[in-house]
Amino acid sequence: MINSAGVGSKEISPLHNLKSDIESVTRRYGYDKVIEVEENERGVTIHILEDIIFKSGSADLNVSSLEILDRLASILKVLPNDIRIEGHSDNVPINTAAYPSNWHLSVSRALNTAYYLITQEKLSADKISIVGYSEFKPLASNGTEEGRKLNRRVDLVIIKK
Repeated sequence: MINSAGVGSKEISPLHNLKSDIESVTRRYGYDKVIEVEENERGVTIHILEDIIFKSGSADLNVSSLEILDRLASILKVLPNDIRIEGHSDNVPINTAAYPSNWHLSVSRALNTAYYLITQEKLSADKISIVGYSEFKPLASNGTEEGRKLNRRVDLVIIKK
């Protein structure tokens, strides 16, 4: 990119300040204990832990999660980047009529989160994809309740362009 003086300059990525913007919002509204933000080679990942977004063994969005999804959406909807919504579970087997396996649960969590962001927050559907990882992409060991709690989550991954 060439600036008005004819000198080359770097174009600033839309993700340039995203991590700090999201962390600022989560601190301001008291969500910094249930939302973690990470920047890596994929882009910026927002880990939303189960406590705030779902009840254990459920993919129905908690009413308390809607406020934070609304606040995050106000940041995300202006980005040109694709967003992958990833559902996760712990390794404790589930077998209910609604969720015959952790695969079903993790995909449903991603789908319900994506559908809310698209229908209620008007994020562009052509930028959204969903993935269900079941228990196979843990953040922590599934050997303890604390670890399992961290692994039950939804990740919003803002993909680097």
